[in-house]
Amino acid sequence: MRGMRSPQRRHRRAARAEAAAARRPGRTGLLVTQVLVLTLFATLLVRMWYLQVPMADHFRSLAEASHTQTLIVPATRGQILDAVGRPLVRNRTELVVSADYHALMAQDDGGDAVLRRLAGVLDRPFEELRQRTRLCGPDVPRPCWPGSPYQPISLAEDVDPKVALQIMERREEFPAISAQQQAQREHTRGSAAVQTLGYLSPITAQELEERENLRTQFTGVDQVGRDGLEAAYDEELRGTAGRRRLGVDNMGNVTGVVHESPSQPGMHLVTSLDRRVQDIVEEALARGVKRSRNEGNPADAAAGVVMDVRTGRIVAMASLPTYDPEVWDGGIDQETYDGLLSEKAGEPLISRAVQGQFPPGSTFKVSSLAAAAENGYSLDADYACPSSITVGGRSFQNFEGNAHGTLDLHRAIVVSCNTVFYKLGYDMWRKDGGIKPKGEPEDAMAAMATGFGFGAPTGIDLPHEVPGRIPDREWKREYWEAGREDACARAENGYPEVAKDDPGHADYLKRAAEEFCVDGYAWRAGDAVNFAIGQGDVLVTPLQLARAYAAIANGGTLWEPRVGKGFVSADGKQTREIPPVKAGELPVSDATLDYLRGALTDVPKEGTAQGAFDGFPQDRVSIAGKTGTATLLGRHESAWFASFAPADDPRFAVVVLISQGGTGGAMAAPVARDIYDGIYGFPPKSDGAPPESERGDAPGEADARKPEDEPLAPAIPGGVPPAELPTVRPDGTIVAPEGYAD
Repeated sequence: MRGMRSPQRRHRRAARAEAAAARRPGRTGLLVTQVLVLTLFATLLVRMWYLQVPMADHFRSLAEASHTQTLIVPATRGQILDAVGRPLVRNRTELVVSADYHALMAQDDGGDAVLRRLAGVLDRPFEELRQRTRLCGPDVPRPCWPGSPYQPISLAEDVDPKVALQIMERREEFPAISAQQQAQREHTRGSAAVQTLGYLSPITAQELEERENLRTQFTGVDQVGRDGLEAAYDEELRGTAGRRRLGVDNMGNVTGVVHESPSQPGMHLVTSLDRRVQDIVEEALARGVKRSRNEGNPADAAAGVVMDVRTGRIVAMASLPTYDPEVWDGGIDQETYDGLLSEKAGEPLISRAVQGQFPPGSTFKVSSLAAAAENGYSLDADYACPSSITVGGRSFQNFEGNAHGTLDLHRAIVVSCNTVFYKLGYDMWRKDGGIKPKGEPEDAMAAMATGFGFGAPTGIDLPHEVPGRIPDREWKREYWEAGREDACARAENGYPEVAKDDPGHADYLKRAAEEFCVDGYAWRAGDAVNFAIGQGDVLVTPLQLARAYAAIANGGTLWEPRVGKGFVSADGKQTREIPPVKAGELPVSDATLDYLRGALTDVPKEGTAQGAFDGFPQDRVSIAGKTGTATLLGRHESAWFASFAPADDPRFAVVVLISQGGTGGAMAAPVARDIYDGIYGFPPKSDGAPPESERGDAPGEADARKPEDEPLAPAIPGGVPPAELPTVRPDGTIVAPEGYAD
């Protein structure tokens, strides 16, 4: 049996050997295998080289990122200076008590005991401090900390040094708590020019989330410009933030500084504002409002603008009511912010000079006269000035019903004859075809007003400027279409809420609604005559009026107003000017401009502003200007005075508005007189200022007005603003341009 199985085994072994031999690779197979192995080995080597050499920095940064935190180091914000180099807004330091978030959280009770002791020292509620240490998030209500947990969390600002010293000397009682100096914006003149200068507030989490580029510039608690110059020139003032990369262990504790790049301070913004003139305007407006109220007027706001007519630069710009800029320190609560915008408080956050829209009254007649002169009405002709005229079944009267007989347009400006301009507006309206014009009407009055820059923003380098309003036929139709539905409903249902207290007024409103519902789109004769004297639906800003009068003064050039004049670096090595920008030319001939300048020069001498400028040395500096008294339905009349000086060689345009302040000649012109007195150093009019006891609410320093026998130094030497920028020395001190030092 064993012999019989042996051949079979031998056969199987032979078969296996034959199969094995068949599986052995030949020389080609061996070569392919070797190449494949070598290729895989080379690929591995290349991959290892790639990861360790070209990608070394990348993986190193990833490794470091898991053990580091990068903080943004804000730069020192640049100052805002006046044209001479006097600081208007600068930085001051204050003591801030802060907490180290991770050190606080590492304590057994999360820092409660420390915060309770701190609350007692600071005399603040424990709950307030506890809430301020919370990190902000979607489900965390404010107050909370919006910044990085690796930054000190601010718990209390502007801390008394004695209190801060207690905390620092008793460190064992206040672990994780520190006191340090932080920069805070300071307005050197208090509330003066506060709307023009603007304010700062923290950048919001929503802004950081919506704008990726902001995350490389802000920490989430940094201050940014929100209004005024702080907003308009925020980037230049802010400078360049630095970076500090901190080493962090697994517990979140900082182990050291890995890398740091320093911040670059912001540029100083040099403005065209003159601090002395700004104070003069602020104080003159405050006295003017006080005087108006003493006369029984409900004066509720005021604005003043001083512009260099040759460049469009703003020398001073003020608005009342104003507010204390310190409300922004440490953040502002919603109630206080709402108060700044409330009508009851007079909306002090709003600049009346740039954002206030008012009927210009008779100051607008310069545009109407130019429209007439450029459309065929002779400047040499005589025109009737009756006490009233009837247009469209309505009587339109002169102020206080005065009549001046026959006069030329020069005299019509001097005595401010309304009926002459009513007639011009009515005739030009009829020339266009009246209520149903044929073809395309010229609307010459509206076209000229637009040419004067009214009805559109001036382009000033401040945010939130309003355009005013120049109504015409097209505007009237758009206005009607927008309000027709409501007017028709009122025409049917009336004004029951008004009828409860005043049935007569409710009936008037209902009839007006009925008329508007039917054909409120029509440009009526009454619209045209009211337009001619700056009434009806015409609205302008004090800034627009100042620019228009500056253009009359300088020969017809409309400038884009500018407050910013240039930049100077903190070390004085870099300077950059902000050049004036020409916006256009008045569509008026030189002859008409000469005529206007001549008429305006006589207004303070023998016209409606004569009383205000009685005794002013017009032989030294002649004033050209126009009074205006404007009314709005349901409101008291507002006082205007628009002017420029010297009339024979103009340099400054000055515009004053007192809302609901009375007549222009009696209330606004005296304020302008005060401003010119201060600019040129003339003694004030003896009855132009109220007693000292009435001047307590004037902003700025104590009133520098002196008796008539004591000469005053002019606010602007020689009556010419400096052309050069101030100089910043390497040590940071600022030197005024030559001839303008205090």
